[in-house]
Amino acid sequence: MADRRGHSHPTTSHKVLVAVGGQDVDEETVRLACRMTDPQGGKIYGVHVIEVNRSLPLGAVLDDVVDRGEKILDEVEKLAAASQLQVETELVQARDTGPALVDEAVEWGADLIVMGLPYKRRFGEFNLGKTVPYVLK
Repeated sequence: MADRRGHSHPTTSHKVLVAVGGQDVDEETVRLACRMTDPQGGKIYGVHVIEVNRSLPLGAVLDDVVDRGEKILDEVEKLAAASQLQVETELVQARDTGPALVDEAVEWGADLIVMGLPYKRRFGEFNLGKTVPYVLK
């Protein structure tokens, strides 16, 4: 459990990482992250991970994918600014999203990770995918 001493609002976090992937759920995810961020000096860290296929070098320049990622992060900045919160964004290229998000959260010192999960079915059952279970571990 995070140490809440020094927070002006005991139910908020000071540094909140919000993961966005360009899905319909992103806007509500960012709004939730903003509500969970301490309004007295709290910060939002918006992260979009581009998964690079293993057949390509990790630093491969994927212009159209990078442009899309930058637009997604621009929306995070707008929503956080509307909530009058400090915001940083980062576009990360990695092999897998889960480990990249955890690494970013540790490096940035995040108190909380907020992720949206669209409802997906696979073989007739609700499916969490691979990223959410990895981050939850």
